[in-house]
Amino acid sequence: MSADDQKRAAGVAAAALVEPGMRVGLGTGSTAAWFVRALAERRLDIRCTPTSQATADLATSLGLTLAELDALGELDLTVDGADEIGPGLSLIKGGGAALLREKLVWEASRRCVVIADAAKQVTMLGAFPLPIEVIPFGHITTANRICDALAECDLGVAPRLRQKDGAPVRTDNGNLIYDAACGRIDPHLPVQPSVRGRLQLGERLLFEVPHLLDEVLWDR
Repeated sequence: MSADDQKRAAGVAAAALVEPGMRVGLGTGSTAAWFVRALAERRLDIRCTPTSQATADLATSLGLTLAELDALGELDLTVDGADEIGPGLSLIKGGGAALLREKLVWEASRRCVVIADAAKQVTMLGAFPLPIEVIPFGHITTANRICDALAECDLGVAPRLRQKDGAPVRTDNGNLIYDAACGRIDPHLPVQPSVRGRLQLGERLLFEVPHLLDEVLWDR
């Protein structure tokens, strides 16, 4: 089965979890898009909050009813993808440049489910660069401080500003993304607390989510 077939199957399985009347968080990325499509096909009476403008555009085109997070309050279920899924349900997310909105929607949800193809499962996080969302003001200074914080965790890597077509990538919030190619992240290293303690970031590096994530759905 191809990766796209696995993503589609996981999206369909996650859509089956949604019941009429639910308030649903819609993730961002290629796998989450399969969930959005499968959910729209069910034609349920639900309201949804997207984690990005791209997801909002897709959901609207498929006829899903959208509402702002503030209007819905607590969500019943959020379904999203991940760039890496490590031991203990630790995740790396942010490849789709929607870190901040994804985390806000997750934290407003009673239940969170990640969908992925089998290749996303790893024995140790870090092959996928860690995304870090930062505000534009003083972002080079912030990047230097991130580098110092990573060095405290024996991760001697310099975060690189994410660019596309020769220009910095901007999130829907107008922020920038720095990626740190750590290679391997020892689960016992306090990477997130170290960086978070030094900086005021748009969003954190890692989704350390045993308290948020309920299950992972993938098809092999």
